[in-house]
Amino acid sequence: MRQLTIKEINRIKLLSENSIELALIEPTETGLVKSIMDATGSVRNYLKTKNIHDFETQRQGQESKVLVSSILLGTDGIINSIASLYRPNTKKGDPRIWFKGLGSYAKANDILGIIIFQKVLYVLNITQIDLETSMNSTVANPIKEFVNEIRQISNEVSEELLFKLKAIAARGFIPSLLNADTAIGRTLENLLGIPMNSSKTPDYKGIELKSARELKNTRKGLFGKTPNWELSKFKTRVEILDNFGYWKNGIFRLYNTIRATDRNAQGLILRTDYDKDYLIENSDKPEIGDFLVWELADLKSALLTKHKETFWISAQSKFDNGNEYFLYKSAIHTKNPLLNQFGFLIEEGAITLDYNIKRLPNGNVEDKGCNFKLKRNALDLLFPPSKAYSLI
Repeated sequence: MRQLTIKEINRIKLLSENSIELALIEPTETGLVKSIMDATGSVRNYLKTKNIHDFETQRQGQESKVLVSSILLGTDGIINSIASLYRPNTKKGDPRIWFKGLGSYAKANDILGIIIFQKVLYVLNITQIDLETSMNSTVANPIKEFVNEIRQISNEVSEELLFKLKAIAARGFIPSLLNADTAIGRTLENLLGIPMNSSKTPDYKGIELKSARELKNTRKGLFGKTPNWELSKFKTRVEILDNFGYWKNGIFRLYNTIRATDRNAQGLILRTDYDKDYLIENSDKPEIGDFLVWELADLKSALLTKHKETFWISAQSKFDNGNEYFLYKSAIHTKNPLLNQFGFLIEEGAITLDYNIKRLPNGNVEDKGCNFKLKRNALDLLFPPSKAYSLI
């Protein structure tokens, strides 16, 4: 996709400020003539995370084409459309997307925003439409009504969650469900009626929940993301354990934090390569050197998917007869992470990487993933101005 203009960037920011998540796509001149567009990685990921379509499981050929109701948004009206999602028989079946009527709605190299709302795909021409004028108009128009509806629904969910959190706080200290570091989050999820699962998607109707014990200077968990094994020298995390693990209490393990500011005890360090748009992990062992690679675009996508909207909840902890109790006291409400800050915060050591890997006595490896975390005092560097709530 081409570089965005300042005007287009500001229009996208305006949508983000109004709780509107979108994926961008750019039709080419050839694509408009042939009624075809490549479904880029960001578009595919957006469709998948919103449970609209998964190109990875789709077979090639017209008989496997999927059609989704769509609308092309304009200042004076809307155009009812259909989105065609398919993988052609030619070449490797590269994912394709097309919207009926797009040829009369957009020009070549216009930047289009795809917005999913109530299982319908809305297309908004970011290049041609003056969003600020439409949204601030005193006269009703499709764009203003669309944005207001999404914003209202978004606020309804956060207000509903805040009401429930205050009701939980009003109960005072609540016994923990289990004896573990994760107990504070698991207990809160149980109180909110959220079933335990391993999904990477947000917890409460699109809002991520992150709970921490008050006064504990722990980093804030952002997300877990495996490296790009095809680009990496190592192909599994077992290799990481074998090369950098250590013995403690009779267990071969690697409980490790890696940052970009200095090497850790295992000689590991992170560095960014903006020419390739990579995050690289490096060892001071000459025979190893660079051994893991993440694509920065993938990390930013994971951050946006996980923390489009988040409640960071703080609780007071106390123990009575060996049992832990929680009083949920406050919450910080964030939206729309500043993706361009991600690389900078890695370089400054504010975002770090954690390993939690060990080999069990039976030889099996227990691996809790590659987890990216944020320093507790760096929240306002990654997210726009947020709202703080007292729950008690």
